[in-house]
Amino acid sequence: MDKLRAGSITRSMTTLFTHDCSAIHPTNMVVKFADDTTIVGLISNNDETHYREEIQHLTGWCTDNNLVLNTSKTKEVIVDFRRSKKVEHIPLLIHGEEVERVDHIKFLGIHITSDLTWSVHASYLVKKAQQRLFFLRKLKRTGLSSQLLENFYRATIESILCMSATVWYGSCTAKDRKDLARVVKTAQGIVGQPLPQLDSVYDSRVQRRAGRIAADPTHLGHQLFVALPSGKRYRNIRTHTNRLKHSFFPRAVKSIHPPTLSLRK
Repeated sequence: MDKLRAGSITRSMTTLFTHDCSAIHPTNMVVKFADDTTIVGLISNNDETHYREEIQHLTGWCTDNNLVLNTSKTKEVIVDFRRSKKVEHIPLLIHGEEVERVDHIKFLGIHITSDLTWSVHASYLVKKAQQRLFFLRKLKRTGLSSQLLENFYRATIESILCMSATVWYGSCTAKDRKDLARVVKTAQGIVGQPLPQLDSVYDSRVQRRAGRIAADPTHLGHQLFVALPSGKRYRNIRTHTNRLKHSFFPRAVKSIHPPTLSLRK
């Protein structure tokens, strides 16, 4: 199995167009958001040439556009599930300074680990949500109605627990889900009325997102929604590992059905 190397690069920049900052090799991807840039490289046969050339190209692009790379804030994480003997990875250098290699990085609010598990992210969400339960209790003591308390919960706590849930919730361990559900149960006791459970919120979001992708031919995942000859459902995605089985697209394909066509005479 191949491995992935990703370097999340943060740079100070003014407002400018970055359309020409793109990958030079098809095995790499440059993901840009505000002042954060992430390079994802697929490495085969231990050949990191394209990945390192991509880093050098980005470094040169920043220099040409008078941008300064903050190497001290740059992190690299390696995802490698090969069963063969692991090789020692050569450190990544930017302007002669070594990039720190870590076990997990925070990407757009989601903690991604080198083993693609979600316990770190789930623990972070539970801790953050529990801090906001304090404010929910404070509002309860002021005599606020249950409806307003629920609105506060859904806006400030559920929004945290379910942020990008379609990416990570399906692959959570039973312990992670139990810890997340405990926060909802505590909030429910404070509010004094039933609150949406995370499982149901996750299922509804998967269905909604799957419907949008299936209806959008320009989406990269659209080709995965292939209707069976009967037209009653989509063809399931074959999975050989639990990691893939519990990921978004296999679940999304099973969650919706192809639209029925109405024939008019």
